[in-house]
Amino acid sequence: MAEPSRRGILGLGLMAAAVTSCGAHHPDTAPAPHPADSRPEAPSTGDADATRHAEPTSDPQHEQARPGTPGWEITDPGPDAAIEGFADRVSVLPGESFGLHVSTPAAAFAVSAYRMGWYGGARARLVWHREHVPGGRQPAPHVDPATRTVLTGWQRTLAVDTTGWPEGAYLLRLDADDGSGRRYVPLTVRSAVTAGRTVIMSAPATWQAYNEWGGYSLYNGPTGGLATRSLKVVFDRPYDYDHGAGLFLVYEAPLVALAERLGLPLAYTTGIDVAREPGLLTGAAAVVSLGHDEYWSPEQRAQVVAARDAGTNLAVLGANCCFRRVRFEPTDLGPERTVVCYKDAWAQDPGHQAGAPATTDFRAGPGADPESSMLGVIYDGYPVDAPYVVSSPGHWAFEGTGVTAGASFPHLVGVEYDRVDTAFPTPRPIEVIAHSPVVCEGRRSHSDTAYHTVPSGAGVFASGTMRWVETLDAHGPGGGKADHGIDSRAGDLVRKVTENVLRTFAAGPAARTHPAQDNLASVYGPA
Repeated sequence: MAEPSRRGILGLGLMAAAVTSCGAHHPDTAPAPHPADSRPEAPSTGDADATRHAEPTSDPQHEQARPGTPGWEITDPGPDAAIEGFADRVSVLPGESFGLHVSTPAAAFAVSAYRMGWYGGARARLVWHREHVPGGRQPAPHVDPATRTVLTGWQRTLAVDTTGWPEGAYLLRLDADDGSGRRYVPLTVRSAVTAGRTVIMSAPATWQAYNEWGGYSLYNGPTGGLATRSLKVVFDRPYDYDHGAGLFLVYEAPLVALAERLGLPLAYTTGIDVAREPGLLTGAAAVVSLGHDEYWSPEQRAQVVAARDAGTNLAVLGANCCFRRVRFEPTDLGPERTVVCYKDAWAQDPGHQAGAPATTDFRAGPGADPESSMLGVIYDGYPVDAPYVVSSPGHWAFEGTGVTAGASFPHLVGVEYDRVDTAFPTPRPIEVIAHSPVVCEGRRSHSDTAYHTVPSGAGVFASGTMRWVETLDAHGPGGGKADHGIDSRAGDLVRKVTENVLRTFAAGPAARTHPAQDNLASVYGPA
């Protein structure tokens, strides 16, 4: 299928939004799953001399001292369907195997596993490589008529052993031997233990919700609207965004690079693993939700809340977090391979009729549980493009930035945003430290960066804008990897604030040293 550009996706999202309301109800026509991209293309160095396995290590500082591998970025993906694939596991523990399911008309292809990080600015290291894997074209997908789910039925092409692979976020790159095409396949090599570490919690359920490979997503079908969208989507298909990388490169990779550059003790997992493994977050210093983390199961939310209430800090570096309530079902390839979200059609869901929670918005009935009770902020609208305005420059998160009250950073708020709204459950004390005016389809509101603390001592930081993580890569016009006109000033601000939050949260329950000072009355007026 055609692979849309980031700029094209953004345009489609904005056109769709023009016929939806900008308010408490999230549009069911898909907003831009990621922003337009102006990242420079890296030269290819080739992989012919790559080693098959690297030495194992689990120490992030030791790992980051290794040389990176330039040339990992795909600069020319080639024609549609030249090569594409998926992994039959979203994540594996180090040493576990997974299967690659690849379709290509080429006689053979190469696979390169890149661990993503900082690596002195190279941003990736080649960990494993296999050449001359026999290729073959897999069958065309078919669509389940009941749920409009795209199903591939592809056979496994290659089993991959991850012995020696360090924990972390990975992109596997598929390169057709005849040079006709290149694609990514994302994978997390997850941590079995998170105690004492900052946990980077990837959001593949959200990537899959927006994935239109095969013509359907949880937003769109062939007619481009809600009526023909999928009610269930599966991981048993390639991603159509970012040359197969899903939403990783824009909404996650910049944070991975920064966290590893800081040398913090890190753990890696996904929201699916958190949902499946009670106690996985026990003793974690902090949990980090990344730039677009919209689709959560009740089990994932319960585990994150339990960790917070035991003293684990929570950093929400995006907006629209924990908005959709989903459940996971198996496919023929394994458990938790299906994301179920009936949304407004929840009453038709056989799983709900059998007793499962309705797969609708968390704030909606039946079983309403607004996300603000966990986050402090709540999703408020789409689409916006507005300056980020600092309101509490003396807050510890702004230490070292030199900002003053009213400092403004163009385009940093967008395309979705959150705010503090006491019409919904709101934990106290809570501080609004940036209060940015927005106009969303004629309705005036604000995007809020907020910080609150809870009795366990945990701190919760919420950026209030979906562009936070991508702005980590903003270095000015022509020299950065963010778009929308975000400049180097915004990049410097977001990097420093994020460093402050990550370092403070890594040190233990943040309220012990940085208790929140409630200021809602001064920001929004008396209740």
